[in-house]
Order: sequence, then C-alpha cells, then structure tokens
Amino acid sequence: MSESIFSIKGKVALVTGGTSGIGYMIAEGLVKHGAKVYVASRKADACAKTAEALSEFGECIGIAADLSTEQGCLDLVAQLQEREPKLHVLVNNAGVTWGAKLEEYPAEAWDKIQNLNVKSAFVMTQKLLPMLEAAGNEADPARVINITSVAGQVTASMLAYAYGPSKAALNHLTKILAGELAARCITVNAIAPGVFPSRMTKFAMKDEASVQAQNEAVPLKRMGQPQDMEGLAVFLSSPASAYITGSVICLDGGTSVKSPEVVQ
Repeated sequence: MSESIFSIKGKVALVTGGTSGIGYMIAEGLVKHGAKVYVASRKADACAKTAEALSEFGECIGIAADLSTEQGCLDLVAQLQEREPKLHVLVNNAGVTWGAKLEEYPAEAWDKIQNLNVKSAFVMTQKLLPMLEAAGNEADPARVINITSVAGQVTASMLAYAYGPSKAALNHLTKILAGELAARCITVNAIAPGVFPSRMTKFAMKDEASVQAQNEAVPLKRMGQPQDMEGLAVFLSSPASAYITGSVICLDGGTSVKSPEVVQ
C-alpha cells in the first residue's frame, strides 16, 4: 500500500526558533510524524534540551544560531549544508516582539524586529534555495512555511507597534516568493496564528481572569493548542498540500474575521 498523502516520513526539516512556543510545537509535530528535524535557536543549551526531549519521538538535532544578523543566518546555512544534501521543509519561525507606550516606543525596536521577523526569513530562504531545489519535485515540492501572526491582519497594536507591521510584511513576502519559486518546485505559504500559550504571550495571561478574557475574545472561545499547530504544519509539509502556494492560512479560531461589535 502506498504512503498516506499526509506522510512526511523521511523528510528533512529546519525549524528556526524551534526551542520554545510555536516553533517547539511545530518541531515536535514534525518529529512525531517521521521527519528528521533540525531546530535552531540563539541558546545552545536550549537547542540541546529540545533535541534531547524531541529525540524521544524520532530524530531531532539542535544547532545554535543567532538569526538577527545576516552572518548568523549564513552560519546556520553552512552548518546545515555540512550535514544534509537537501532540505524538504524550511519553517521560518524565529521572531521577537517589543512592547512600549506609543510615546516611548524606541526606534531600535523597529530594526531589531524587522531584522529577525522579516529579513532573516528572506535570507534563510535565499541561501537555502539549492537545498530546497534538490528536495522538491512536481508531485511533492519543497516547502517554505513562514510563521506570521494574526497581528499582521488586524489593527489592535497591544503596544507592539513594530510587530504587526513586520508580520504583514512577511505575509506579503510569502506571496512574492511563492510566485517566483513555483517554477522551481518550491511552495511558500504562511501560518498566521492567533493567541497560543507561549513565552511571547504570557504577558497577556498573567491570571485566570486574563486567560478567560483571551478565550472569550476568540469566536471559537479558546486559544490555540499544540495539536492545532501540529496538524497544520504537518499538512503543509505533506504531499496533501502540494498544490497550495502563496496562501496565508489563519490559525486563530476566527479572530481575524470576527465581526465588530455594533453598539445599538
């Protein structure tokens, strides 16, 4: 019997920012479904701990890398090229946010956030093109999956003025690259999550009342859970999604399309 169209067994994947939060959820899901997964993060100890934990389910390797600089991206690419001849799935998940009052919001936040949230995704995709082309074919292209955010589509700032625009930029970059790379058997899609429990969102979940408020704000009345992220990441990595490219898929329980409340 042939492999399931949802199978990713034997594929090689790289998840940047893969040692915590949404990146960890994606890495764990890909490992559990049979992919060989590399996780990258600034901290070597976090990479080692994640690799050890996820290796209980399959094959996971950690590589320390600072993707906030172009050189950090190039170093990660070089290390991956030394280990693998091809890359089936690139997940550009590394990201950062910064919160401050409007009058106090620092210009340096813009540079830091744009460099990691947008530029690093471009550089990683650009420099890994040979490995992605080596892995892809018409029936099952190589995949680039950019992790953006519902913040790139809604206008609530949450005092993180550079974050939403950076994710909107990555959504747009996703579409540009999808158009250019389709002929090279590489698809490019984005996952735009709503609120998932993570280190980045814990400021909004400081107590039970805050958690309940977050749940009530979502049309489906709950925050995202690891299995939600796992399911979509595995689907986008599998032959089942081979004909999808240039899509920004909201994984937000309906947050981005929630009708505004009308005051009578």
